[in-house]
Amino acid sequence: MMLWLQLLLCLAVIAYAGYFLSRYGDIIAEKSGISASWIGLVLLSTATSLPELVTGISAVTVANAPDIAVGDVLGSTVFNLAILVLLDALYRRETLYNRAAQGHILSASLGTLLIAFAGFSLLLDHAGMSPALGHVGLYSPFILLIYLVAMRAVYRYERRTLSEYTEVSTERYPDVTLRSAVKGYALAAIAVVIAGSWLPFVAKDISELMGWGHSFVGTLLVAAVTSAPEVAVTISALRIGALDMAIANLLGSNLFDIIILVVDDLLYTRGPLLAHVDASHALTAFTAVMMSTLVTVGFIFRPQRRVALGLTWVSLGLLMLYVLNSWILFRSEEHTSELQSRG
Repeated sequence: MMLWLQLLLCLAVIAYAGYFLSRYGDIIAEKSGISASWIGLVLLSTATSLPELVTGISAVTVANAPDIAVGDVLGSTVFNLAILVLLDALYRRETLYNRAAQGHILSASLGTLLIAFAGFSLLLDHAGMSPALGHVGLYSPFILLIYLVAMRAVYRYERRTLSEYTEVSTERYPDVTLRSAVKGYALAAIAVVIAGSWLPFVAKDISELMGWGHSFVGTLLVAAVTSAPEVAVTISALRIGALDMAIANLLGSNLFDIIILVVDDLLYTRGPLLAHVDASHALTAFTAVMMSTLVTVGFIFRPQRRVALGLTWVSLGLLMLYVLNSWILFRSEEHTSELQSRG
């Protein structure tokens, strides 16, 4: 019971601090006056992905739980896309995909490419076909390169088109100064760092107590907790009518999450990170690829009708893929536990 209470406490701290990270990030973007939409997109997605970064660093260094680190990153990409289902259900004016800006197609497509490359690299590592630079996998510099190219492409697109990501938040904070926003952002970040550092130890103890594998716990349990800021900013953005800002945050978080694998790989000194984790993570990676592709189709096709449960067929597909991925992982853990008990 104490372990689950600790997990709930981590969830509460991350969710609460994550909301203020998003809010102060939005204020900083507004007050800086430097490409507000671009700063807001990058800053918000980085802020809400901070728990995954801190949790991953703690998992591969002190906790020695690489499966939790990789499961958290890839599980978060799936969970972020599943949040779009919630967003579609709550946004009642019209369908989410009919309202979303065209620029999201670029972010979703680049996210698909980056996640697919991570899954591809994981399978290559397990086949013994991926070279390394010291203890770092050769895939890490390529992931970084793809990310930088993706960010430049999005930036250039934003300069050519009038984005609506942060327009709705213009002059919403007349009484807040840039200095106080930076201070609030820093304090919220510290709270997330503390909770995020504690989280992998709690998750590791829960997995041992319940007999669950680290990959299962990292992909479902830890990913859900560290994605709490994304949920918080999505709901708060929806309340103020900033739908595109919420979508951009989720898609931007997926781009940033994959970069966390590079940081974790650098800090994991026992060899290439993806060679020391369970192959089941590839399932999560390619589930995220399918979900991201479905989202891209939705942004292009723009469905205008809700099919069932107040959702469009795109959101229903996302929900089914998320549930299927969770069920397969759970069954896989049950099968592994049965084999271990027989052995």
